[in-house]
Amino acid sequence: MTPSRRTIWTTLALALLSTLGALALHARATDDKKPAAVAKAALTVTVTQAQSASIAVRIAANGNVTAWQEASIGTETNGLRLAQVLVNVGDVVKPGQVLAVFAPETIQADMAQVRASVSEAEATLAEARANAQRARDLQASGALSTQQINQYVTAEHTAQARLEAQQAMAKVQQLRLAQTQVLAPDQGIISVRSATVGAVLPAGQELFRMIRQGRLEWRAEVPAADLGSIKAGQAVLVTAPNVAPIKGKVRMVAPTVDPQTRNGLVYVDLPQPGAAKAGMFARGEFDIGVGSALTLPQSAVLLRDGFSYVLRVGADSKVTETKVRVGRRSGDRIEIVDGLAPDARVVASGGGFLGDGDTVRVVAK
Repeated sequence: MTPSRRTIWTTLALALLSTLGALALHARATDDKKPAAVAKAALTVTVTQAQSASIAVRIAANGNVTAWQEASIGTETNGLRLAQVLVNVGDVVKPGQVLAVFAPETIQADMAQVRASVSEAEATLAEARANAQRARDLQASGALSTQQINQYVTAEHTAQARLEAQQAMAKVQQLRLAQTQVLAPDQGIISVRSATVGAVLPAGQELFRMIRQGRLEWRAEVPAADLGSIKAGQAVLVTAPNVAPIKGKVRMVAPTVDPQTRNGLVYVDLPQPGAAKAGMFARGEFDIGVGSALTLPQSAVLLRDGFSYVLRVGADSKVTETKVRVGRRSGDRIEIVDGLAPDARVVASGGGFLGDGDTVRVVAK
């Protein structure tokens, strides 16, 4: 190839490269001028902010439903056979109602013997009293010595004492006869029956146990730190399994705290226990008062992995999953204790379909 032809080809190659470079620069400039692609919204949402609201302050506790007081009804006689049992578990009884009867034949025989002894002592006293009176009448005549007169008077006093002793024995037998009937000491409900017809029982053996006046109470175990907030007369709402909520009232706060659990007992009267039974486990809330708190709708708070979260919406319409600490609930609102600024915007509902970093389209309510 001649030098002139080589020069022509070199000039053409350089011109082509210049043209291609200019075209590349022009294309890059054109691309830079194109608008960036807009991220597609994952969901259309409404937002809300925390609001200050008045929420009832309550203390939750667990405990058992028990009898207000129990009466143990037993036998006062010894060695008698139980002839009749007139009540059963669940029966409502009145004061003085006969609950059981012991066979009275043995005591009736003892009563007859004592009455005979009383009659004999009365006859002896009458004779001794007559002799003592004659001795007193003859005292002035000197027909009887002072010693004899004293003997007659002493015999009279002895006969009087024996009669009183026999009369006391008769009263004891009358009392034993009355004790053959087991009576209810108060109004209430029979909760336990251990009496069996035909049994021969010693004195003091329990026959029945009774819930006095049918009253029940809830004994709540409350942490020591909360006991100072609970006062007599405060309202309590008690809930037991398969039982309608029961309205109660604090009767008394125990003066001591269990050193093992650091809990104290609070005694709550249940005037109308409904279907609740003694021995049931129950939960309850003590109504302490009203306090102010920052709240969100419960639909705005998500529960994930045992923690509470809200989806905070930023200025770029992206959501940020934010962990919060919740507190009390009131209706459809929940208290936000920590983790969220009061002016933060959060997804009001439907957050369960969103993840951290998703873009949303915010619309007005």
